[in-house]
Amino acid sequence: MATYDWIVIGAGITGACLAYELSQQGFTVLLLEKDPKPDNATVYSYGGLPYWSGVDDLTRILGKEGIELHRNLTEELGGETEFRELDLVLTIDRQDDPEVIAQNYARFAITPELLSVQDACILEPLLNPNAIAGVLKLPHGHIHPQKTTDAYLQAFKRNGGEIVYQEVVDLLRQKDCVTGVQTLNDFYHAANTVVCAGGLSRSLLQQANITIGNYFTHAQLITTPPVDLELATVVMPAVQQRFSLQAKAQELEPETAWNPPDDQLAKLILDPGAVQFQDGSLCIGQISAIAPNPNTKLDPLAAEAQIREQVGNVLPLLEDIPGTCHSCLVAFNNQAIALVGNLANIKGIYLFSGFTSTLVFAPVLARRFAYWASGTEDKIIEQLQLAIK
Repeated sequence: MATYDWIVIGAGITGACLAYELSQQGFTVLLLEKDPKPDNATVYSYGGLPYWSGVDDLTRILGKEGIELHRNLTEELGGETEFRELDLVLTIDRQDDPEVIAQNYARFAITPELLSVQDACILEPLLNPNAIAGVLKLPHGHIHPQKTTDAYLQAFKRNGGEIVYQEVVDLLRQKDCVTGVQTLNDFYHAANTVVCAGGLSRSLLQQANITIGNYFTHAQLITTPPVDLELATVVMPAVQQRFSLQAKAQELEPETAWNPPDDQLAKLILDPGAVQFQDGSLCIGQISAIAPNPNTKLDPLAAEAQIREQVGNVLPLLEDIPGTCHSCLVAFNNQAIALVGNLANIKGIYLFSGFTSTLVFAPVLARRFAYWASGTEDKIIEQLQLAIK
């Protein structure tokens, strides 16, 4: 049986870009994915590239590198990513003070422009002027997340990479070293294994008695087929509750509170927003919920009603548009911008998950990680490695 240099677990955007970058460095790479038809956070992502959102030297560097990478990625991969640059509109609730909200964004790499209600509705005609006190306008990048992932996968295969669609159920271990993985059907061996399984990373690592501060939310949003309406911008709320929700993850400590079969919802919030892709289809929503069991089943009918009501308040013409409510797991952490590096002093096992601004940071960090794995010093990877010790 073949032994690989690297096994990458998960073929969402994080696993796809990391597998590609490792193959670019000449490593033999096996990419394992449980779903032949993608059904993960990448599929249901808005596709936004908030390269403007750096708040310190590290995130500003990665934001700048990320947008430059995306500007050239279609040509590099030989596959369409649908990259474009467009305006992001952050809506300010009617009862909030626009000047106060704007101050919250003063620390970012690019300072937003505060627009009046009238100017906001000129920029984005679908906005409800009676629901907002103004908006913050920012430059924004945008891609089609799944097409970008597919482009990475095709380029990976052209490099000689191998993709197998089997679910990983455990890590193979010899004392203090992970030597590969077990799937439902087989065993695969590698010098190094990296977990890029998003919201399922935590439970997979627990199988090997590795506990890490990599959490997940249950996200729900509505996707639509192509529609005649034209959304001119990406619309999101200026005060996003998702980040405060994620901060509450630590309240579920000790770690045993995150172990299945507990499926009780700890908290649920909704951020009304919308994005339109180049084919005219939309993503609207989203609800984020914390439930420790990754297999928790949420009510799609209740979620759809809530999303339509709140999105309809901001963008009335989208309230009754035909669409389907979907759910997925979204990984996050409370320690760093990502959890990247070797785990728990066990040789041969790495994590590449829990990103903030995943679509901006993951491709850049995948490239840096691959160079680092091939022996090139990288202070950013080493800094993130310290975050998971």
